[in-house]
Amino acid sequence: MTGFMDDFASLTATRLAELIRSRDVSPVEAVRASLDRIEQYNPVVNAFVTVCRDEALAAAERAEQEILSGADLGPLHGVPIGVKDLDPVAGVRATRGSLLFAEDVPKDTILCVDRLLDAGAIVVGKTNTPEFGFKATTDNALFGPTSTPFNPAMNAGGSSGGSAAAVASGMVPLAQGSDAGGSLRVPGAFCGVFTMMTTFGRVAVPAGPNAFRRLNPMVCYAPLARTVEDAALGLDLMSGPHPRDPYSFPVTDSLASALAPSLAGMRIAYSPDLGGYPVEPEVESLVRAALPALKEAGAEVVEVDFRLPMPHAELTAMWRRYLSLAHAESAEVSRRMGIDLLGDARIDPAYLDSVRVGAALSAVDFRLGDLLRTEVLDTFENVFDDFDLIVSPVNSVAGIPNDTTRTTVGPREIAGEKVDEFVGWSMTSPFNLIGSPAATVPVGRAGNGVPVGLQLAARRHDDRTVVRGAAALQDRLPWQGLYRELEKSLAAHV
Repeated sequence: MTGFMDDFASLTATRLAELIRSRDVSPVEAVRASLDRIEQYNPVVNAFVTVCRDEALAAAERAEQEILSGADLGPLHGVPIGVKDLDPVAGVRATRGSLLFAEDVPKDTILCVDRLLDAGAIVVGKTNTPEFGFKATTDNALFGPTSTPFNPAMNAGGSSGGSAAAVASGMVPLAQGSDAGGSLRVPGAFCGVFTMMTTFGRVAVPAGPNAFRRLNPMVCYAPLARTVEDAALGLDLMSGPHPRDPYSFPVTDSLASALAPSLAGMRIAYSPDLGGYPVEPEVESLVRAALPALKEAGAEVVEVDFRLPMPHAELTAMWRRYLSLAHAESAEVSRRMGIDLLGDARIDPAYLDSVRVGAALSAVDFRLGDLLRTEVLDTFENVFDDFDLIVSPVNSVAGIPNDTTRTTVGPREIAGEKVDEFVGWSMTSPFNLIGSPAATVPVGRAGNGVPVGLQLAARRHDDRTVVRGAAALQDRLPWQGLYRELEKSLAAHV
């Protein structure tokens, strides 16, 4: 058992599940190893904000009894996972990163996590997120910042930063997150893990009281993992329709079966700035250095010079208006339930500013925004007419320092150009506007130690092509070495 404890962090979810099914490892051993890693390294990175020690061990005991009784086992039987604190797990505190909900305990579990639980996974805790997930850094007044394990002075990114840091540091092999503008890919890149936003609607998420709210912007739920195989398995388990999600659709293709290392016949467009974003040279250089691996896999890679239909700052502002509408709606729903967000001094003032912006927008403003959104769609579809994938950096910067005041945000300027400090330094939100699948793949580390991610994006419903591209990169640029290096640096900070 001691040997397994030492090796736990190097095991993928897929391999751990195999060891559990073969009875080489018990679910109790797996959960205890996860809890031990959390106890050891969470003070360094602040990934978990709630740890379900007793509940997780009880679930592991039940999972062990199911093995001994010969019951049918799910593909993640006994595997410990983390869940983003923005999303509910029945009976477990869900703070949403807010002082206002510091002790809130939901009665229901979000569907995508329920499906992982049905597959045998065991929730060991909830992971940190910015308040209500409203920015692309993970920091809040309740718990403070989450760091990338590769440099504890630097932020993990957000809003699924706690989940990304938990996976990168080996606390769990798989963690759930969500993405409305980069909230999976931004922290995935900064923490050196793989994750993928699928085609909008592939993963059903029944939402109340407004079942239609996830459209503006398009929101996706997915796992973060150290390997493409684990993430693909998790996505296959999460995927599929639900009658109370009007955007969900039947899924007949498996992402896990798309893990072929060959990209023969594929055409890939490389854009160093995704049509007009300012990018730090070090970031672009690391992403460009990964292109030969795509060529070695058989793809034709062409650098393209397409332009966004508007300046990057205007596109970011448009995306933020959509998010502001969602924030204003949430505030109004809360008001009708007797909770006055605007009158509560515990709420982040920047979030409340977003609520006010959304409340001031008219229905006509909203519809006119869709005209600009269509221009974004047309721009990318024109590229997809000739190419299977678009490749770019995920983030424009090589990391963001944590702020001691618990208000961490990104830079306001890159290469002499002004950017929105909350998300304008990320190159992810365009794909939330059009609903395309997009992933982040680790391609190296910047001089400050923070990993850099390469973004792969495809047309809607072409998720398997994204997985193929990621698998080819993993095969030729194996990033598992990142985690072996990380073990040494984590130990130095304990």
